[in-house]
Amino acid sequence: MEFFESYGLILIILAATVGFVMAWGIGANDVANAMGTSVGSKALTIKQAIFIAMIFEFAGAYLAGGEVTSTIRKGIIDASYFADIPEYLVLGMISSLLAAGIWLAVASWLGWPVSTTHSIIGAIVGFTAVGVSMDAVSWGKVGGIVGSWIVTPALSGIIAFLIFMSAQRLIFSTATPLVNAKRYVPIYMALAGFVMSLVTIKKGLKHVGLELSEMNGYLVAIGIAVGLGILGKYFIGRMRFNENESKDIQAANIEKVFALLMVVTACCMAFAHGSNDVANAIGPLAAVVSVVTNGGEINASAQLAPWILPLGGIGIVAGLALFGHRVIKTIGQGITHLTPSRGFAAELAAACTVVIASGTGLPISTTQTLVGAVLGVGLARGVSALNLGIVRNIIVSWVVTLPAGAILSIIFFYILKASFGVA
Repeated sequence: MEFFESYGLILIILAATVGFVMAWGIGANDVANAMGTSVGSKALTIKQAIFIAMIFEFAGAYLAGGEVTSTIRKGIIDASYFADIPEYLVLGMISSLLAAGIWLAVASWLGWPVSTTHSIIGAIVGFTAVGVSMDAVSWGKVGGIVGSWIVTPALSGIIAFLIFMSAQRLIFSTATPLVNAKRYVPIYMALAGFVMSLVTIKKGLKHVGLELSEMNGYLVAIGIAVGLGILGKYFIGRMRFNENESKDIQAANIEKVFALLMVVTACCMAFAHGSNDVANAIGPLAAVVSVVTNGGEINASAQLAPWILPLGGIGIVAGLALFGHRVIKTIGQGITHLTPSRGFAAELAAACTVVIASGTGLPISTTQTLVGAVLGVGLARGVSALNLGIVRNIIVSWVVTLPAGAILSIIFFYILKASFGVA
C-alpha cells in the first residue's frame, strides 16, 4: 500500500518510541507487584528491591518475553474489521501505546497501583469502538475483565488470609514458636517452591523452547518443592536460637527466616512478571512492525524483530529505576503494616491466584492480585489495620483505568489520522 511505502519508517520509529513509553510505564507501576511486599516488610531495602527487580524483570522480559506474540492482546478485538483499513490498526496501536503509557506515568506519579494489562486493553477498545466499529470489540471479554476487579482481589485475599492465619496458629501464637517454626517453616518453603515453580513454568518459560507438558510441569514443581523443603529443614535445624528468650524475641527471629523466603519469592515473581507483562508493550509494537513490513497484511501473530524485546526490557528497567519507588511504597507501606511473614503470605497468595487463573482462563491483573492479597493479610488483623483512604484511592484508580486509556487513545487516534492525512 502507498501509505506504508510513504510512511513505513516513520511509523516504526513512532511505534518504537511509544512502545518504550509503555514499557517504561510498566516498570514504573507494575513492578510493585513483585517488590512492594518485600520492601514494606523490610525484607529488602528499596534500593535492593529495585536492583533485584531490574535483573529479574529484564531477564524475564528478554529471555521469556516471547519470540512470537499475538498481535491483538487477549483477542479483545476482531482483526478482520481492519483487513481493508490496515492503516487504522497501525495508527490505533500507536495511539493505544501512547495512551496507556501516559496513563501509567500519571498513576505512578500519584502512587496508584493500576493494571497495565487493563490500561492497554482499555486503549485498544477505545480507538476500535469509536474509530472503527462497536462490533469489532469482544464486549464479553471486556465484561470478564470488569468482573475480575472483584473476583481476583477476593480470591487472593482469601488465600492470603488463610496462609497468614495458619502461620499465626501453627507458629507465632503457640507456647514454643521456635520449636514449631523448625517443624512448619520447611512446609511453607516447600509450598512456596511448588507455587513459584508453577508460576515460572506457566508464565516464564513457555517462549524459550522449554515449554513443559502439564504433567511434566507439575512433576518439576513437586521436585523443586521437596528439595526446598529438605534444604529448609536442614538449614533451620542448624540455626541456634535461645528458646528461653521472650516470645517477642523468638517471633523476631522467626521473621528473619520469612524475610529470606521473601527474597526468593520476589525474584520468581519479578521474572514471571517481566516475561508476561512485557507483552503489553511489545504486542501492539509487534503488530505495527508486522503490518508495516508486510505492506498492510494483518497476521494473527507476528515474529518479533530482534530489537523489540530488548527495547521492552530496557523500558521496564528505566521506569522502575526512576518512578518505581512510589508505587512500591503504596503496596508495601500504604495499605497496612507488613512484617516478613505477612508479606510472605501475601506474595504466596498472589502466586497461587496466578496459577489458578492460568489453569482456568480467568482474566487477571497481577496488580489487583497483589493488592487483594495485602488486603487479606490486613483484614486478618481487623479492619482498623487497613488504611481505608489508600484502599479507596486504589479502587477508584482501577475503575478509572479502562475509560482513561480509552479516552486518551481516541484523542490520539484522531490526531494521528489528521497528521498522516488518513481519511
